[in-house]
Amino acid sequence: MEMVWEYRYEFLTGLWWTIRLTVVSAILALVLALVAGLARSSRRRWLNVPAALYVEFFRGTSALAQLFWLFYVLPYLGVDLTPFQCGVVGLGLCFSAYGAEVVRTCIEAVPKGQLDAAAALNLGRFNTLRVVVLPEALIMMMPLFNNLLIELIKATSLVSLITIPDLAFQAKSIISKTYQSGAVLLATLVMYLLISLLVSSSMRKLEGVLARGRNARSEA
Repeated sequence: MEMVWEYRYEFLTGLWWTIRLTVVSAILALVLALVAGLARSSRRRWLNVPAALYVEFFRGTSALAQLFWLFYVLPYLGVDLTPFQCGVVGLGLCFSAYGAEVVRTCIEAVPKGQLDAAAALNLGRFNTLRVVVLPEALIMMMPLFNNLLIELIKATSLVSLITIPDLAFQAKSIISKTYQSGAVLLATLVMYLLISLLVSSSMRKLEGVLARGRNARSEA
């Protein structure tokens, strides 16, 4: 504990970078996942095929290789991104591909009876998607998005390899100064665990709120 207190500013700096990177990457991943997932569930090939290629490419390649490509290769192509931007874009693209499959699967899992009811009410495609499909699918997405968000938190440790001073980067730096790898890594693991537990608890509460909203609508 003495060592943790002595290097508290380094730990807090790393924690701040990890949380900041997680939040921004998660927002980007969610937006891209919704767009790609809706395109994947479309019957139009000009939407479906590009979305499928996007999903398969980013699911099928290493997140670390994607980060390295953004950080080391893009400057040669005339695109200069900061390390933080590389981390956000790399993690956002990678996890949006997994999220897109969650969106597609949950949309396809909406009971056919709901769609038949929407058709009976003469709702158009857009209104059916907005009023019927997405609210129902979103509740099914929440536990899966929760798992993806936890994986994203753990994957942020990869950005330490592109010079971002996140929690993993600070842990390596402190170990190089103190040679107390056991204590440093234990403190780092506890911090990752606390972030994950906080996120998981928040997502479960959000899932409960959405479920109550659906129940209230169905009772009405």
